[in-house]
Amino acid sequence: MAAGNRLAELWYSPSPLVLLLLPFSWMFRLLVALRRAAYHAGILPSHRMPVPVLVVGNITVGGTGKTPLAIWLVEHLRTLGYRPGLVSRGYGGQARHWPQQVRPDSDPTMVGDEAVLLARRCQCPMAVGPDRVAAARALVEHHEVDIIVSDDGMQHYALQRDMEIAVIDGVRRFGTGYCLPAGPLREPRTRLNTVDLVVANGIGGRLEYGMRLRPGKAWRLDDPSQCRELRTFADTPVHAVAGIGHPERFFSSLSGLGIQVIPHAFPDHHAFHARDLAFATDGLPVLMTEKDAVKCQAIGGLQAWVVPVQAELDERFRLQLDRLLASLPNPVNALEQA
Repeated sequence: MAAGNRLAELWYSPSPLVLLLLPFSWMFRLLVALRRAAYHAGILPSHRMPVPVLVVGNITVGGTGKTPLAIWLVEHLRTLGYRPGLVSRGYGGQARHWPQQVRPDSDPTMVGDEAVLLARRCQCPMAVGPDRVAAARALVEHHEVDIIVSDDGMQHYALQRDMEIAVIDGVRRFGTGYCLPAGPLREPRTRLNTVDLVVANGIGGRLEYGMRLRPGKAWRLDDPSQCRELRTFADTPVHAVAGIGHPERFFSSLSGLGIQVIPHAFPDHHAFHARDLAFATDGLPVLMTEKDAVKCQAIGGLQAWVVPVQAELDERFRLQLDRLLASLPNPVNALEQA
């Protein structure tokens, strides 16, 4: 088991070993607080875009469901008359020059797997790069966007934002409750008191809005025109592949549909090779996440099925989001007339 996975196990299960990491956790928390204060005081520069910026992020390490929520937001913004654009880190991308414009056919090794997934699902302008400000500027300069959704951008304070939406894991919550490395927190839990909306992937608690990730029809990796209901996989064991922040969530969603899962968990953003999927030669079906499919399509001869997910949000969330959007600077005509 990788060192990162072993550390994550400590975060979400009682262990006295966590106590050994507490001094480092306190130091990390202090540095986080000083950094944020420096941005607020103007010691570190932050930049405002000519269009509203809506940030989706979290305060924990690992997957919480930010990407499905970002996709939902882009689709919802379109229904309100907005022309949305996306910016992201492009994590794992190996491009030599940043920012990069991302299209549905972009190479994930250059711009990152999540970026390509977002570009395919959202079908809107997108720019990625370590410098979120530069990515946002490139987006505005090259495309007629009137609002920007920043994926996983809560801690990138150089880019000023008009709204923040934090996503938390409704099941695992905050683990030990400590900052890194004694816990999974990038920022203390009090940071949630400063955001506009808190979404829980699962059942929401007090002052939270619940979100459910509903799996859709599976489609063939080598022929997306072929689709299949997930319940048809319940008659035989399947290999389930997940290289995401919380693979167990994917496995559990399949098991909940009566599917016999043989789990194969990989590190988040894993760069897949044919040898990683050698088990697929036994003739059993292979099911994988959309994010993994972005990278696995380059592996020839792999007969696998891709399981997309759709975010379903509490209606109260939509209503509150629309109220907040109506108060943003330069709202679109559709909202002004609502």
